[in-house]
Amino acid sequence: MDNVVIDLTDVSVFQGHNLILSDVNIKINRGEFVYLIGQTGSGKSSLLKTLYGELFLEKGTGSIADFDLSKMTTKQVPFLRRKLGIVFQDFQLLTDRSVFDNLHFVLEATGWKNEMDMKTRINEVLDEVGLATKGFKMPHELSGGEQQRVVIARALLNRPEIILADEPTGNLDPKVSDDIMNLLHKISKTDASVLMATHDYRIIQKFPGRILQCEGNGVKEISSISA
Repeated sequence: MDNVVIDLTDVSVFQGHNLILSDVNIKINRGEFVYLIGQTGSGKSSLLKTLYGELFLEKGTGSIADFDLSKMTTKQVPFLRRKLGIVFQDFQLLTDRSVFDNLHFVLEATGWKNEMDMKTRINEVLDEVGLATKGFKMPHELSGGEQQRVVIARALLNRPEIILADEPTGNLDPKVSDDIMNLLHKISKTDASVLMATHDYRIIQKFPGRILQCEGNGVKEISSISA
């Protein structure tokens, strides 16, 4: 069990009083790269929100990064998110400060105190995502691909066990998308498991991984997809 980082058993996912997904059973191991696919409205984002604590687990049992989702409280959510890296499609960078200061803000918000340690960690993650010389840049001075690399660097700051990525290539052209996918696959081999929601079947065919499909209020594992 020590190798399992996400474990959902007989889980139902609700948005308010609306049942979105039911009888969800998922196990994801350390170091795995897993795709989450399905049509718009099929429950992909709701499932991710349940995993990072925006939606509370009301039915079934689940754990992620050693947190019991069925017992999660509002006060525990920030501690859970320190063990996760969350990558959104729309970047959500702070536009009024540099790349370095965006990352510094996250470290401060998650309890880091020592300035030298913070500077060292920021430089480490920027180097890891190929932006070692871009820390002084403002977000608007970066390309879309570079901004997404900053988002991934931000997700890596606290050395997460799991990266949850919601359509991380949705706003990027194919070549830049491939660069981001290479980076995420590298991360899954060395740093953290990756669960990635996507509509882009080209990417799945080019960068194979396990595939979970949201369909008909459920989640099932499939062996392949057709473009």
